[in-house]
Amino acid sequence: MSLEAKALGHTGVAGAIPLSFRRSISSFPPRLLFRSAFPPQVHRPFQTLAVVKRSPKRLKYSSPRFTKKDGLLYVQVDQLGSDSWKLDPVAELLKEGAVGVIPTDTVYAIVCDLSCHSAIERLRRIKEIEPSKASCIIIICRSFHDIDTYTTGFPRGNSQGLTDIFRAVKHCLPGPYTFILAASKQLPKQCTRYGTATSKYASRKNVGVRIPDDSVCQAILEKLDRPLISTSVKSPKENEWILDPVIIADVYGPEGLDFVVDAGVRVAYPSTVVDMTESAPRIIRQGKGPKQPWMIAEDDDSALDD
Repeated sequence: MSLEAKALGHTGVAGAIPLSFRRSISSFPPRLLFRSAFPPQVHRPFQTLAVVKRSPKRLKYSSPRFTKKDGLLYVQVDQLGSDSWKLDPVAELLKEGAVGVIPTDTVYAIVCDLSCHSAIERLRRIKEIEPSKASCIIIICRSFHDIDTYTTGFPRGNSQGLTDIFRAVKHCLPGPYTFILAASKQLPKQCTRYGTATSKYASRKNVGVRIPDDSVCQAILEKLDRPLISTSVKSPKENEWILDPVIIADVYGPEGLDFVVDAGVRVAYPSTVVDMTESAPRIIRQGKGPKQPWMIAEDDDSALDD
């Protein structure tokens, strides 16, 4: 054997890296490599602080890619949605009435199938939504068709000079906006009314709708083939958004979550909430979505969840 062949036996293509070392490289969590792939619209200091603060606990769920812990399915995915096949079991769980956590283009959200009434009640119990919190539940839609189905739709222009708001909204969605619209009769009563199965229902005519601009969220909606009911993930004690899915699993897993989809640490920017039920679109919470010329800004401290 030549010196070159002997060298390849230890350092060549086939044996360049010992098998154990090659395995350690292949098992290294690929998602960590995306830490440097920072979206241009995200403010870097928030992301950096969150990673430094939470990274030690992330080792708990770093391997394998699918983990079951006390009945909780934990799925790590590429934040750009390149491995959406990993979301197949998540879609199946949602169809069976599961309640879990997924990413959006703003913060993480606790979600369930809009058509599953028992799942909606479970979501309320997990989040401990009080009867007075009528504005906590939002519909995550796949398209404007879903919005037209479950609400009365956006205002249209007319000959009396009413601006065609629908045309303007089309430039905002998908995007980091929540629009408050009048609910239609097609929306289940668990969505248009608040309370639990054992408490007295109180009617509510309006509902918030979203179409997030997030690849992972859109992939889940496509696989499920129907809208989701959602509410933001906040710390029960601090009333602040939880940005790290590992912390979410630790906090809400024991409360009955069925799954958590981990697409990286988010930033503390909720959606901009716009009330479309009055004569002019009014911003009731300024968030990630910038104010548009046709929106009226108004300070409002009401804590409408994302």
